[in-house]
Amino acid sequence: MKRRYFISTLATATAAGLLPDLAFAGGTSGDVSEFSKHIKPVGRALEIEGYYVWCNSPIEGDDGKIHLFFSRWVATKKMGGWINGSEIGHAIADSPESEFKFQEVILAPRGPGFWDATTCHNPLIQKVDGKYCLFFMGNSNGRTNTKRIGLATADSLNGPWARPDQPLLEAGEAGAWDDHCTTNPAFIKHPNGQYWLYYKSWNTSEYENSTDPVIKGNRKYGLAIADRLEGPYIKYKGNPVIDFSSRGGNKQFEDAFIWREKGKFKIIARDMGLFNHEDGLIMESADGLKWKDPQIAYYDAKHYITQPPPAPYLKKYGRFERPQLLFQKNKATYLFTTSQGGKYMTSSPFIFKIT
Repeated sequence: MKRRYFISTLATATAAGLLPDLAFAGGTSGDVSEFSKHIKPVGRALEIEGYYVWCNSPIEGDDGKIHLFFSRWVATKKMGGWINGSEIGHAIADSPESEFKFQEVILAPRGPGFWDATTCHNPLIQKVDGKYCLFFMGNSNGRTNTKRIGLATADSLNGPWARPDQPLLEAGEAGAWDDHCTTNPAFIKHPNGQYWLYYKSWNTSEYENSTDPVIKGNRKYGLAIADRLEGPYIKYKGNPVIDFSSRGGNKQFEDAFIWREKGKFKIIARDMGLFNHEDGLIMESADGLKWKDPQIAYYDAKHYITQPPPAPYLKKYGRFERPQLLFQKNKATYLFTTSQGGKYMTSSPFIFKIT
């Protein structure tokens, strides 16, 4: 694959633009993570004409190749197509910096009568207990209030995939902080043998009565725990475990990915107003329940690359969302994100190498 779209433009960026800019980030030196100092842009990948490509989850297969599970929808739906027409596909590359070649759609909306009737989105691929697990979100009415997390499984990354007839995790009871949905899964097998599923949600009343036309409700993360991979998943009594609402200004948190490193739990996610709405966040925890203050994990696009002006319909242009890590030999080697733009002015993966 060519050195990816935009990389040739790095030469035109100023040296200062490639270094942490604290004033730009809205933070101080203590807000900048060590992680942010060790990522270098590789560029865009898997640009598919006629589609928006989003939610990119990579894994190294037993064949030594990199398998990417991603969501996509037809470009005619514009950005809003994720909620009422997304499907999950599979692509393969020889290495993280090689060309990703589309293989097939593995999960598509099933139509009336199914919990995932109208969209399949938010893929997260993991190998758990020798089985490939694809956590994802589906909905049944093309709206946010039926978003639910499900789990498809397979013995091989090439399938076939056993598809669930029921969601893995339901929303909370009416009035609860998580009564609207369960979405954006983040998963880890705990060292004690339990299965921990983190999920995003918010309160329906806050969402419907919001005076903000863009950001409604307040996104938080909860935790559900099971003794078996297939569940049942029981919600932690101390939920939500990540809640920025007390910080004021309707600060929120989404797109989490969790892993363990050197005996600590770590989460990387998208900022929704803590520093700004363009940066990524990283947090650490000793127990996976109480988290230290967030730090900046990565910056917005103009910090690393130059881009042409956006198409007028791209309202999230210039930021990296849905961060996911690729592990090779148990070490995080690449950061996969997604970003609007690219040669088709839709969206596609954007990859960083972790040095």
